[in-house]
Amino acid sequence: MSSVRFTVTPTKAEDLPGMSDTSPDISSRPSAHVRFGSRESVNRSDPVSEGSAGGTTFGGMGGNETPDRSSIDQGDGNSKISSVYINSHGMDDDEFFDRNLALFEEEMDTRPKVSSLLNRLANYTNLTQGAKEHEEAEIIGEKKKASKSPQMGTFMGVYLPCLQNIFGVILFLRLTWVVGTAGVLQALCIVFICCCCTLLTAISMSAIATNGVVPAGGSYFMISRSLGPEFGGAVGICFYLGTTFAGAMYILGAIEILLMYIVPEAEIFKGGGAAMLNNMRVYGSICLLLMSLLVFVGVKYVNKLASIFLACVIVSIVSIYIGAFESAFNERNFDVCMLGNRTISSHVECNKTVPVGIKDTTWSFDGNFTLSYENSTAGPVIVSTPAPAVEEKTTLLWEEFCHSTELNATCDEYFTSNNFTKIKGIPGLASGIISENLWSSYISKGEVLEKSSLSSSHSSPPASLPHPYVFADITTSFTLLVGIFFPSVTGIMAGSNRSGDLKDAQRSIPIGTILAILTTSFVYLSSVVLFGACIDGVVLRDKFGESVDGTLVVGTLAWPTPWVIVIGSFFSTCGAGLQSLTGAPRLLQAIAKDNIIPFLRVFGHGKANGEPTWALLLTALIAELGILIASLDLVAPILTMFFLMCYLFVNLACALQTLLRTPNWRPRFSYYHWTLSFLGMIICLALMFISSWYYAIVAMVIAGMIYKYIEYHGAEKEWGDGIRGLSLSAARYALLRLEEGPPHTKNWRPQLLVLLKLDEDAHVKSPRLLTFASQLKAGKGLTIVGTVVPGHFLQTYGEALAAEQTLRHLMEKERVKGFVQCIVAQKPREGISHMIQSSGLGGMKPNTVVMGWPHTWRQSEDPQAWKTFINTVRVTTAAHLALLVPKNISLFPSNSEPPTDGYIDVWWIVHDGGMLMLLPFLLRQHKVWRKCGMRIFTVAQMEDNSIQMKKDLATFLYHLRIEAEVEVVEMHNSDISAYTYERTLMMEQRSQMLRQMRLSKSDREKERVRWSFDDAQLVKDRNSMLRLTSIGSDDEDDTDGGERERPVSSSSEHHRRVQMTWTKEKTAQYRAAHSGCSTPEGFRDMLSIRPDHSNVRRMHTAVKLNEVIVNKSHDARLVLLNMPGPPKNTEGDENYMEFLEVLTEGLERVLLVRGGGSEVITIYS
Repeated sequence: MSSVRFTVTPTKAEDLPGMSDTSPDISSRPSAHVRFGSRESVNRSDPVSEGSAGGTTFGGMGGNETPDRSSIDQGDGNSKISSVYINSHGMDDDEFFDRNLALFEEEMDTRPKVSSLLNRLANYTNLTQGAKEHEEAEIIGEKKKASKSPQMGTFMGVYLPCLQNIFGVILFLRLTWVVGTAGVLQALCIVFICCCCTLLTAISMSAIATNGVVPAGGSYFMISRSLGPEFGGAVGICFYLGTTFAGAMYILGAIEILLMYIVPEAEIFKGGGAAMLNNMRVYGSICLLLMSLLVFVGVKYVNKLASIFLACVIVSIVSIYIGAFESAFNERNFDVCMLGNRTISSHVECNKTVPVGIKDTTWSFDGNFTLSYENSTAGPVIVSTPAPAVEEKTTLLWEEFCHSTELNATCDEYFTSNNFTKIKGIPGLASGIISENLWSSYISKGEVLEKSSLSSSHSSPPASLPHPYVFADITTSFTLLVGIFFPSVTGIMAGSNRSGDLKDAQRSIPIGTILAILTTSFVYLSSVVLFGACIDGVVLRDKFGESVDGTLVVGTLAWPTPWVIVIGSFFSTCGAGLQSLTGAPRLLQAIAKDNIIPFLRVFGHGKANGEPTWALLLTALIAELGILIASLDLVAPILTMFFLMCYLFVNLACALQTLLRTPNWRPRFSYYHWTLSFLGMIICLALMFISSWYYAIVAMVIAGMIYKYIEYHGAEKEWGDGIRGLSLSAARYALLRLEEGPPHTKNWRPQLLVLLKLDEDAHVKSPRLLTFASQLKAGKGLTIVGTVVPGHFLQTYGEALAAEQTLRHLMEKERVKGFVQCIVAQKPREGISHMIQSSGLGGMKPNTVVMGWPHTWRQSEDPQAWKTFINTVRVTTAAHLALLVPKNISLFPSNSEPPTDGYIDVWWIVHDGGMLMLLPFLLRQHKVWRKCGMRIFTVAQMEDNSIQMKKDLATFLYHLRIEAEVEVVEMHNSDISAYTYERTLMMEQRSQMLRQMRLSKSDREKERVRWSFDDAQLVKDRNSMLRLTSIGSDDEDDTDGGERERPVSSSSEHHRRVQMTWTKEKTAQYRAAHSGCSTPEGFRDMLSIRPDHSNVRRMHTAVKLNEVIVNKSHDARLVLLNMPGPPKNTEGDENYMEFLEVLTEGLERVLLVRGGGSEVITIYS
């Protein structure tokens, strides 16, 4: 039978054949089998369950859903497909999955087909990572509106936006001043260093941006996803503050252009200095308010104006180049008036007196000199010519220097001894003025701008402010100029911020950003040379153009008119300010939505369309702080710090990922190297401290505070960042170093393994154990909190996870830094043994075990509590680990209790490594035990010299640098008391009784057999025996805590395996063997027991020591005591527990200490 199979792999729902009326005609072939081979392909035609939905599996079906049978509806000569599968003969359920993948069909719900995965990737949209609603939308799989695919290329999407953001206010208002002050050579150095910094940062950014799909979000997302939420949040806030202060700087620049060069008469406060700053504050605040309202109304208007602002920038720069080259052929009429070598602010008449009635092209100076111009780089030449004796009139300059209009008035000494001259402000490109402008001319605030090539009287006093000189408004230095210029090279992140609009972000971002940086670097470097070659030095150093009639200095070089630069720079600075006020709130909103800084959550909300209203309000308030500073030269270094810190961490992220060789680090941009990133990081750090070391420290402190805040209080994020990889590499290196040899005694500290027990409800039975561990550790060293969950791993894996969560919550509550280890074992005793053997890694293994005392071991019907305890003691001894057993742990102080006075008493009976000396010292580091003193007691026998022992012990403690009171207790040889003998006898009688009542394992199996004889009385006697033996049974030898004895009925399957036949003779033997303790004769035999001599001696020691300890330490807050080891013969385990009870009777808080066999304290440094 022939069959036809259609395999459909469309990319859009409307491209699917068979889902419309134009399906292939199959009605004429009723015997044909027509089937779609790809479930995913067809189900993608359903708009509700398209492949991009994150919550669907293949074709939108879960593991328990079954698609409808295929059917063919006949009509109109065409067949309409009403279901996914078409089979005229029906299909079995096992054919619903592709037959080629039948081997994997049971895991289809968790391991999708490759076709499904690729379909989801094809429908990926550049959403902001970390936005909660976007992540939820992908998980739920809700339908997304079909959005227009991004079509922006490299030129429009990256290159031009970067140009617009890089070119700004500094180019038009401060670059000429930087060139004149630093000189051409140092200015080139400044520009080159700054451009190298941004170029290296762009290379690192390109590597990060091309390492996977680029999210919309810019540098914050690159840094946070590469270095983790702590660094990301800290640098993100710094970048946000930098962008906000950049907006303030651009607004101040626009107001400076407005009040200085466009409408000077608009000043509200007249005068210079402070009055000008007040004007800047008022107009800056108004401009900030208007811009904020424009951004609030709609960003679309800002985006529409962006192209206009960019055109203004380009036209202004082109006019500068044309004007520079045109100045080589045509002279510019910008003359500068000089008195000697000092620069005079703009005046109509640049002379002392004016001849009355003579209108000639020459000016007479005191009737003896005539001014004429010659082609000389040194300015005008004074030529001696005879002048007619004519009447003279004083000028305004005379009045300002002499405070009078009379010719015989007393004038300023420098004014009297020097003459006025005029020099060309724009000598031109061919004048050779660059030779004078090569070197720096740094001056202090209040000094007059001077031209060194002109002669003057050097004996004159310094200039005073009332005179019409051009003064320096700020003390200049190389470092200051670096901080002021650097903002002019920022803005390289504009391309990465627009990644969601790019057709191919991984190709466009590197190319566009690097080309934009190369272009702007060329413009800046060439501008430095052109300014130095065309404009005189005094004009370059004249920041506000006072010497050239108040014209913008860079405008004097522009062609055809300075107004091209003035208007163009005004609109470009306004546009840059709008861009900053638009981008900064969105960056803050992205940080807030990531929820890594809890107190910023409110700024993640906004208008219904997502506009960040609250973030815009905060941005405007912070920008207002920059406006109130009112000085462009003071605001620029602030944002320099924040941008440099951002660029530093971009370079760090790239270098870190490269050096760690993270498997996911596979950037498409291959022209990077970790050395370049490291060099960029060094340059950024150097520029921070070069420009302003105190601003650098403040910026680092702010970033550090944000980092620590996120670390301790922020939401934990796992973004696969490089810091995590760095931590892993550092941990691996440190562990390998620790493996090189055993730790020295000086480096020994307790690395704890705290054994906790959970009850049936998964609650910790003794949480004070963890409290005691936290007091002992004080947050230092290794702490592993472990527990054993009884059962099989496959069945109780969920219980183990719940136990881990319980322990983690308890550790957080007690503020214990450490790890949780939960082991599932069928026998808890074996689980504890496995945990002690396997805990830790390499040199970071625990050396001390902390476990609780089984305080109800006498009353418990289950003997395994104390059997597990003794087994743990044996295991720790075999593993050479120290053991700490707090007794009466519920009476130990909590971390919240106030410190109280008292003593920590140490009873040093035997030496086992010195832990008894070290533990009180460690405890007293904690606030709870800080006020406690330390007393050390030791026991002297008859043959010991107690006086010498006390001296030696005091000397030993002195060398150990431990302050403690010392006392030697003498224990005389005495006869064994009747109390000791009676106590030993009671102990052995109890042990004998339990031993006689206990059944072996084989007897328990026989007891569980379903009896096959009819002697009802025998069954009754046996059941009564079981009730007696349940107290001390040894069958459940490996259960503890959570594992309880199973009822007899649950062992029916085991019963079937044990088939035995009991006869009356065997029954009689059984009764005779196990009825000793149930008869009066049996009890009389037990009463006639004589105690073992070794047990009597041990009991005697315990009783005597207890009497001495209680007598001396009854009022101590804590008693530390050597813990004797368990007996080698396991039959004496119950006696060992009794000895420990007698030893610690009458003491409130006891810590039994058993050393690990190695020295833990030393007298050497």
